Amino acid sequence: SVYKEINEAKEYLNLRKENDDLALENAMLRSLLFQVKDSSFMSKIDSIKGVKPSDIVVAKVIKNSYNVYENYLTLDAGTKQGIKPDMGVINSLGIVGITDDTSENYATVASILNKKSNHFGSLVWDGKSTGFVQLIDLPRLAAIRKGDTIVTGGQSVIFPENINIGTIDKIYRDTITNYYTLSIRLFNDMTNLGHVY
Repeated sequence: SVYKEINEAKEYLNLRKENDDLALENAMLRSLLFQVKDSSFMSKIDSIKGVKPSDIVVAKVIKNSYNVYENYLTLDAGTKQGIKPDMGVINSLGIVGITDDTSENYATVASILNKKSNHFGSLVWDGKSTGFVQLIDLPRLAAIRKGDTIVTGGQSVIFPENINIGTIDKIYRDTITNYYTLSIRLFNDMTNLGHVY
């Protein structure tokens, strides 16, 4: 509850940026609607790739320990709001992390900047920069280049596919194995998170 009080004061000072972010997200969603030939059909859809609107819980990040190697977030929602361990956490820019522990009104999230989280498979963090993660064990047969966008795949049981992660910044080739290691520039500023889903 102390984190929540501190966050509310910080949030008040950041209202302009939060409103700008929401306006950008609304514009992006509106552009998706404009691409549908018959938008009246949209109201009939109650599920997108297995995710129903009732499955989505909106929460706020009230504590973010991004300056610590094992990065955890605290959300202002818990089991009372429907949050359980091992749920994916995203925002309008992409993935944020996975819920770790919950109480009635709060939840902790192992962020994408948490090296010990193996929920991301081959996506790891070397603990150096909060703006980059590493994608390891990518076969050298993959056709990749700097600037390509990296998104979640369909194999995850935690995240739906095609949620943004970031773009390829650097490509390292292992001369011994047949794999690449990629440095991924995150879309999210993991040091400045507000509302999440």
